[in-house]
Amino acid sequence: MNVRYIVGLLDTDRDELLALTRGGRCGARKLKRAQILLAADRGVTDEEVARATGVAVSTVYRTKQKYVLGGVDHALNEKQRSGGQRKLSAKDEAKLIALACSDPPQGRARWTLELLAAELVGLVEVESVSRETVRRRLGESDLKPWRQKMWCIPKVDAEFVARMEDILDLYAEPADPLRPVVSFDETPVQLLGETRVPVAMKPGRPRRFDYEYRRNGTANLFVLLDAHRRWRHVEVTDRRTKADFAQRMKDLVDVHYPGAAEIRVVLDNLSTHTAAALYETFPPAEARRVLRKLEFHFTPKHASWLNMVEIEIGVLSTQCLDHRIPDKEMLAREVAAWQRRRNDAGGTVRWMFTVDDARRKMGHAYP
Repeated sequence: MNVRYIVGLLDTDRDELLALTRGGRCGARKLKRAQILLAADRGVTDEEVARATGVAVSTVYRTKQKYVLGGVDHALNEKQRSGGQRKLSAKDEAKLIALACSDPPQGRARWTLELLAAELVGLVEVESVSRETVRRRLGESDLKPWRQKMWCIPKVDAEFVARMEDILDLYAEPADPLRPVVSFDETPVQLLGETRVPVAMKPGRPRRFDYEYRRNGTANLFVLLDAHRRWRHVEVTDRRTKADFAQRMKDLVDVHYPGAAEIRVVLDNLSTHTAAALYETFPPAEARRVLRKLEFHFTPKHASWLNMVEIEIGVLSTQCLDHRIPDKEMLAREVAAWQRRRNDAGGTVRWMFTVDDARRKMGHAYP
């Protein structure tokens, strides 16, 4: 085959093909055809070109043939393929989309391609519909009914807006040592032990550990983050009861910010996060003393993303907790080491979302 079509590139064609291969801004097929023509121009055999470019010998032959008969544009560009006639009419495709957007039949958790194809046959005048036909038609509408996402959908009303803008204003304020803004939240941690001793890493082989593990209960982490200062504090507890919350608030006043006139605390709507928790834990005079120095700012319901400490908990989970920790003592050591390093490094959360951003992006949802 390579005797019949001999490629001798014109200088202009060669320059165009070289620019094409060096630029890297074209499709893979066009790039391979350009490489084939350049190699053929140098006298490389079809078999060698096919091996070097990873295509069949017949592809090399056809590319050379197109160049000899029609020039470089003809060799590089494919004619648009007509393709086969669609099996489903526009009306049938509309029924498929409506079916995919509906609830799956009883006994099935979600739609699959096979299930949709079987159900569609009873709705349209065709004897059969293939899985691939369903996939292509749904892909054109960017539909994947077998995928689901869990999401907390907030009700954006006047209360939501008031709480959101209150917290965003707090974050936007300049730092005030006498009136710090502290984000507060908690997160549970599973304590998991190994059933077999892991195998250490060696050159060419990663560390290996058994997929089985031993459940050793759970622990809780209370996390505090200063919104304007590069400081965070994590405390390990057994539970997250009202008494635990009250003790953390007392520590916030007496240990972490003893010189503050008022501490503004951003927290979510968990049932333990109440002023009453302090009265249930401490004598009335002590509870009143602590609460006089605290000002609670609650996030809107289903909007914990407004609590800055959620970002810090994500960092903690990724950097520190993403391995098996068998007991509370080891958890406390790991968390303390992470906290010390992060504070020493001056890690901080750079909050970018403002009230103006909220009104611009969420204005249509405002009451």
